[in-house]
Amino acid sequence: MTYHVLVQFDVPPYKREDFVAAGLFDAEGSLANEPGTLRFEVIRDEDNPNRIYLDEVYTSRAAFEEHCRNETIKQFYEMVDSYALGPNFLFKGYRTEPSAG
Repeated sequence: MTYHVLVQFDVPPYKREDFVAAGLFDAEGSLANEPGTLRFEVIRDEDNPNRIYLDEVYTSRAAFEEHCRNETIKQFYEMVDSYALGPNFLFKGYRTEPSAG
C-alpha cells in the first residue's frame, strides 16, 4: 500500500513564486534522490492563490519518514521558513486497496 501525504502552506502574495520554486526544488530532489518517493506535486489552490499544497506519495510510511530526514527537505524549509505558514498536514494515510477475494 502506498503512503500519501497532503500538506498545505499559506504564503504572502509577493512570495508565491519563490515558494513554488522551493516546492519544485523539493519535489525534483526527492524524486531524483529518494527511491521511496513515487510522486511529489506542487499544487496551487484554485480559490486562494496564496495557498499551495504539496501532494506526495511514497512506497511506505518509512519512505516518508526517510524523506523528512533528507537534505532536500531541509533546504526547502531553509528557503521558506521565514514567510510560509505551515506545514498544515491535511492528511497522512495509506491508499485503500480492493480486497483480493
